[in-house]
Amino acid sequence: MTRSIDFYTKVLGMNLLRITERPEQKYSLAFVGFGKGNADGQSEIELTYNHGVDSYDLGTAYGHIAISVPDAYAACEKIKASGGNVTREAGPVMGGDTVIAFVTDPDGYKIEIIQD
Repeated sequence: MTRSIDFYTKVLGMNLLRITERPEQKYSLAFVGFGKGNADGQSEIELTYNHGVDSYDLGTAYGHIAISVPDAYAACEKIKASGGNVTREAGPVMGGDTVIAFVTDPDGYKIEIIQD
């Protein structure tokens, strides 16, 4: 995780926006982006460290992109009404209170919806 954070912040010039530790669920998250945090329209990259995993094969370390929205529940309803595929309904993340949901694009790639 440190190596990735250093790359995105020191090499690409992004800011470390926040870190979330989930020891009971055996993962840690770091969010990086060019903004100062939770700014409207700001894109963020979510870096995930799965505890106990020493290495990843190229291609297996990519999980999904994440999009921040004001209301994940409303976003899911809008996505479904537009014909989108919600694969995990909006609700709190395990071990926390952040509301998330997952949708898939037409090729099966995951997109996480995070309520800000």
